[in-house]
Amino acid sequence: MCQICQTVAVTENKVIQREEQSANAIFNQRTLEKDYHTLKSALKPGLRVLDIGCGTGAITKDIAAIVGPSGAVVGIDNTESFITEGKNLFGSIQNLELIHCDLLDFDSIEKFDLIVSARTFQWISTLDKAIDKLKTLLKPNGQVSILDYNHEAIDWTPKIPRSMEHYYHMFLMWRNDAGMNNRIGYDLDEIFEEHGFGQIEVFNADEHYERNNPLHLDNLKIWSQVANSKQMVEEGYVSDQERLDAIKDYNNWADNLAVSMTMKLREVRAVLK
Repeated sequence: MCQICQTVAVTENKVIQREEQSANAIFNQRTLEKDYHTLKSALKPGLRVLDIGCGTGAITKDIAAIVGPSGAVVGIDNTESFITEGKNLFGSIQNLELIHCDLLDFDSIEKFDLIVSARTFQWISTLDKAIDKLKTLLKPNGQVSILDYNHEAIDWTPKIPRSMEHYYHMFLMWRNDAGMNNRIGYDLDEIFEEHGFGQIEVFNADEHYERNNPLHLDNLKIWSQVANSKQMVEEGYVSDQERLDAIKDYNNWADNLAVSMTMKLREVRAVLK
């Protein structure tokens, strides 16, 4: 390999490593109390629980603490670095197992009382297959809980800059073209019913962030972090200049103009008939 090519390869690897480290840090900060608090009423000692899209297992380990030694929790994620990080952090927890695996490839001889998933099904393009897969993993009368967004209903006060409005519009189009549901959190009740689930319950879990709260600034800037990825540029949805303008203008909005941002989030539960 030529020296220039080697330099490019090393640089790309460093960028990927930084992005993975940043994602790991975000996942590691999550807790059941802060990021999936509505689930607590469904948890009790002795349950066997599957957490789909567990990340590094930060929420999963809190679930394991509640189900206790008489219960068991399995977390799966299709990003290997997340699972590696989680095993390093939480490997000593006896009733917790973390597995690098895609949902559609996962199987278990022993079925689950409860299957949970937070902010993951928004990224699944084969949704019908995924829901049917859940049915094969649940015990009779087992319960499923999915926490996810309605990206079409996000509320920014005041309006975000036009550059980010354009980027966000293209982001929704990119997701839709890839087969992802932009309002999955609000559609899940009907989807569960169509797939034969019953006893459907909906719990509001909206995320509200305000600029005058210093702890909320990173959350307000989440869309700048999304725009840091060049995938939409590479796939022709936006130009790189449009992406960079959106980041710059949105960060200025978040730092100086923003009042609040509310991301619409729901937990939907259902029972396998």
